Order: sequence, then C-alpha cells, then structure tokens
Amino acid sequence: MKLSRILAASLIAAAPAMVAAQDEVDNISVAYEEDGRYYTEDDIPTYNITEDGAKVDWLTYSGFRRYHSECHVCHGPEGMGSTYAPALKDSAIDMDYYDFVDVVVNGRQKINAAENSVMPAFGDNPNVMCYLDDIYVYLKARGTEAVPRGRPAGREDKTDAIREAENACLGM
Repeated sequence: MKLSRILAASLIAAAPAMVAAQDEVDNISVAYEEDGRYYTEDDIPTYNITEDGAKVDWLTYSGFRRYHSECHVCHGPEGMGSTYAPALKDSAIDMDYYDFVDVVVNGRQKINAAENSVMPAFGDNPNVMCYLDDIYVYLKARGTEAVPRGRPAGREDKTDAIREAENACLGM
C-alpha cells in the first residue's frame, strides 16, 4: 500500500496551505458532488443525506460497513467510543481531516500520568486505507447526528468511478 501512504503523506503535507483555521471552516455542508462523492467548499469529503433521512450517499453507507469491520472493536459501535478508545464520531467533527488521515495512517501514542492509549497505524491495511474517506464521512454523519445508530436504511448506488477507484486501490 505504498500508494496509500504516498497519497496520505501528500495530503498531510498540503494541509496547512489548503485549510484555514478550523474555526473558520465549514467541514460539513456539501458544496459540490463529483462522481458520487460529496465535498465541502474546501474539498473535504462530506456526507449527503436526503432531507427525510431515508437515503445516504454511497460513501456514508460504505463507511458504516467499513467502520464496523475495522474500527468498532476499540472505538465502540457507531463511533460512540468505549472505555478503551475515544468516540470517533466526535473526532471527525472536531479534528481537521488531514489530522484524521495522519492518525489513521501513522497511529498515535499518548502516554502520561492521566492516560495510556495507543492507536495502531493502519497505513498498510487496504481494508482501511481504500475506504478511509468512507469511514471519515460516516463518522461525520454520526457526529452531527445526521445518521442515527444502526445500518442506514437506504443508500445511493455505487458509481462506476467509486467502483474503479476501489478496484485500483485493492489492486484488482
């Protein structure tokens, strides 16, 4: 997964120039859609959910599935946290996207008198890296309560562009 690490490193390196102070950035609202992916005005992935909440975008749906296959063991169901690890639904709202990517790719260790926590690096795990935006978008939707607990009921179809990117990332 060298390509994923290179991509993540370039995103992290570009972050200061690309993102204004977190207080000034709307990291939720959809500004545009491209091939079934939704982005904020600052080109940050975000979710899109129908007004009645009946249908989510593909990435949010996929993020639910990927989160529950890789992340929920430590971070609890629906990103709500556990006694073992923090609530990622909050992190996806409060943390800059590029910082989120950095922590997932490289891991993080906090050891002091008050805490001892280790987030392992997932930069070599294609089940995380190929779906990192999906997971992030799902957690943002959970963090704003736009998506309730449980599997989203309805979803948009997976676009050909998303399918092609997934296959390329997985080496298919």
